[in-house]
Amino acid sequence: MVTFGTAGAAPAAETPVRILVLGDSLASGYGLEAGRSFPARLEEVLRQAGHDVRILNAGIAGDTTAGGLARLDWSLAAKPHAVMVELGGNDGLRGVDPRSTHANLDAILTRLKSRNIPVLLTGMIAPPNMGRDYGEAFNAVFSNLAKRHGVAFYPFILEGVAGRGDLNQDDGIHPNQSGVTIMVDRLVPHVVRLLETLE
Repeated sequence: MVTFGTAGAAPAAETPVRILVLGDSLASGYGLEAGRSFPARLEEVLRQAGHDVRILNAGIAGDTTAGGLARLDWSLAAKPHAVMVELGGNDGLRGVDPRSTHANLDAILTRLKSRNIPVLLTGMIAPPNMGRDYGEAFNAVFSNLAKRHGVAFYPFILEGVAGRGDLNQDDGIHPNQSGVTIMVDRLVPHVVRLLETLE
């Protein structure tokens, strides 16, 4: 029987463990068949490996870190035991000041910490056309915040997928189904470690 306790607490008797993915189009499954987003595939793989989990997809296409912060409390109404923060790609594409991206993610992580909810923060890399100075400032945001808040960190959500035409849709930005498979394969060890913190 599922019981619903305090967010962030995962009693042994409570199953499945709920992990919220607060993200953008990468999480929402833009351009993919229904139910084939990376959170959906991640849940499948984890369950096949024996983990009783439910991945809650809070991905909205086009969302920025500001948007994620604005809807954080609403998203937490599902009382997740852990949260994966997958935001920042649209900030980079739009040239949002890295200081704003930092402030928004900092506020998200601070709020999650106040609720004792473990976090896996995924990083993003700025588009090369934004220039070196912007790229260096933007790219550093994620690792700096992971260290500051002491949260689990996966440096680049599109590692092994970005820049490969065979793994992306025609827009060159969003992974196709093969790209999603690689994303999930690389994410699984990090999510398993996140689950272990709940035991």
